[in-house]
Amino acid sequence: MPALTRDERDAFLEQPGILCRIATIRPNGAPMVTPIWFLRDGDNILVTPRKESSWLANLRRDPRVAITIDEEALPYRKLTVEGTARILFDVGHDAEWRDTYRRIACRYVPAEGAEHYIQETIDQPRALLAIPLTGSKTATWRMPLADEEYSGIWHQRYYVPGSKLADH
Repeated sequence: MPALTRDERDAFLEQPGILCRIATIRPNGAPMVTPIWFLRDGDNILVTPRKESSWLANLRRDPRVAITIDEEALPYRKLTVEGTARILFDVGHDAEWRDTYRRIACRYVPAEGAEHYIQETIDQPRALLAIPLTGSKTATWRMPLADEEYSGIWHQRYYVPGSKLADH
């Protein structure tokens, strides 16, 4: 599958309404995946766990993380990141990054409802975490466009030798 160019990746990450799924490691070593809101801010994916979220507790113990951001419509753009989450603002410092919280909410809640959402949840403490794109293991891909080889729908390693699309 064709990789996204940096411009395509950045445009994709700016598109409102797309969820991030974050994988963390539970105390017993089992994976935990949680769908969350996110914001791309420069080279970082920003996420905001609530004070009592299990995935925040997991990241405090082990900051290794994997995320996936993908869309449900063509061209099925996808991004995966394996890296280390960093706490930018711990729980209780919400007022210091309230504008970032507002920017995140506006990506998911219509403008007329975003301020209401913020005011209704303002007293619920959160942390602000960053997952860097640079220095993390990242991968992007999408379906081939009309002028690209159809065999690009999968990576070549998946095709059985001698099959129709393996020979392209």
